[in-house]
Amino acid sequence: MAHWLGRRGYAEVHALQQRLLDARVRGEIGDTLLLLEHAPVVTLGRGADRRNVLATPARLEALGVEVHETGRGGDVTYHGPGQLVAYPIFDLRPDRCDVRRYVRDLARVMIALGRQYGVDASFLEGDAKLVGVWVDEAWPARWRGDPRAEGGAERPAKIGAIGVRISRWVTMHGLAFNVSTDLGGFALIVPCGIARYGVASLASVGARAPHVDEAARACVAHFSQVFHAGATMATESETRALSSVAADTPAGPRATAADRQ
Repeated sequence: MAHWLGRRGYAEVHALQQRLLDARVRGEIGDTLLLLEHAPVVTLGRGADRRNVLATPARLEALGVEVHETGRGGDVTYHGPGQLVAYPIFDLRPDRCDVRRYVRDLARVMIALGRQYGVDASFLEGDAKLVGVWVDEAWPARWRGDPRAEGGAERPAKIGAIGVRISRWVTMHGLAFNVSTDLGGFALIVPCGIARYGVASLASVGARAPHVDEAARACVAHFSQVFHAGATMATESETRALSSVAADTPAGPRATAADRQ
């Protein structure tokens, strides 16, 4: 079941994910998909290089941007309003126990979502560090005949990031897809530790950028198709009840596999 949570703080949702993961490991709940946007936050994955946080703590505090270390794979990323975040709490057993396949499937969800709104998003092959979903940043200029298109050369820019943690083959963390995100937030960091490429959103490449809750509901169908599973949106009362799931759960199991952003 998929739940739209609206705009939430990072720490609150991270704690909810952990409770749901523990409940899913014990078989007390079915596969669950959390859909939301975060208040401005910089998160550091297990492999993060702190030098990739460019802004000083004072600058981040002045901007109201929180900083959190987290157990997902990957480096540093930014979340903020206008960005769709999806956190699947999925049991990959018995036939999907493949971390790389799971990460590629999350990318396929974002590729399908981008194409729904008119953007040809794709993988960027050839470098294992370039996990995520990419678009051609120069496309709008070429389409308008703008000379800044640099002769039609492609300029890859990341529109969707992936960072996961998997415990006993149950997943948490997930994906972040830029719909109408203020891309200035990414200037506070070296996004995913990749300095040579930019960041994009549906809005920045001239595509239709829906409200994030619309994109979230559209995303559910793509999760269903990619993961070959039926999914429905929870009612408001079902989502309100979600926070009480496994509220007294003890600390969860250690991660057994992870991949990067």
